Amino acid sequence: MDLTVRQEVSVGALVIVGADDEQEYARTHAVMGAWPGVRLSIGVHPHAAGPFADEPGRAARLVEERLQGRDTARAIGEIGLDYHYDFSPRDVQQAVFREQIALARRIRLPIVIHTREAEEDTFRILAEESAGEVGGVFHCFTGDCAMARRALDAGFHLSLAGIVTFPRAAELHEVAKMVPLDRLLIETDSPFLAPVPHRGTRNEPAHVVRVAEAIARLRDTTVEAVGQATRENFDRLFNP
Repeated sequence: MDLTVRQEVSVGALVIVGADDEQEYARTHAVMGAWPGVRLSIGVHPHAAGPFADEPGRAARLVEERLQGRDTARAIGEIGLDYHYDFSPRDVQQAVFREQIALARRIRLPIVIHTREAEEDTFRILAEESAGEVGGVFHCFTGDCAMARRALDAGFHLSLAGIVTFPRAAELHEVAKMVPLDRLLIETDSPFLAPVPHRGTRNEPAHVVRVAEAIARLRDTTVEAVGQATRENFDRLFNP
């Protein structure tokens, strides 16, 4: 979670908090005080699914507990699957993912999806658990156009981060061109994935303007148009 806040840059923000991380959860008070416009997403990341192997439902109950009393909580996530690192067993990741989707449907909150090298299982579980009823966003999307169409057809938004500014990210450039403007979000994934020209440094929320600039160039439009559309999308999805 990034506590570096640049209020002179006008952006809406969704801060993603690990429900299982006591220190991170406690630090949300500092974020709330520094940045009144921030919204929270709280969930159990697939990397952290392992301790819930004996009872995956505990993950959802913990998330629900964390959501209580947080009137700025607007989503559940990051949730999903990560088969790149396999920090948690895949069957446990899947079970914890399902339980949190069920919670999202019950309390009517959108979900923030993390998926890495797990495309088929991710879309299968989303369909089986009727996740399209609440929708949400594929966080830090790095897939190709075919995967983007699947996500859009499933009823989700796509959020592009600093990778879209990288010169060699050709497939993601095509995604930036094809995603409907009313289904597009932008992010920094701070403190990771700093965009060009800040690549290799610690990322911060203010750098999201670089993402908007890159998308505007790819779509042959203005930064203002991208900024207005993504802000409207953000407000519609996370400020009901």
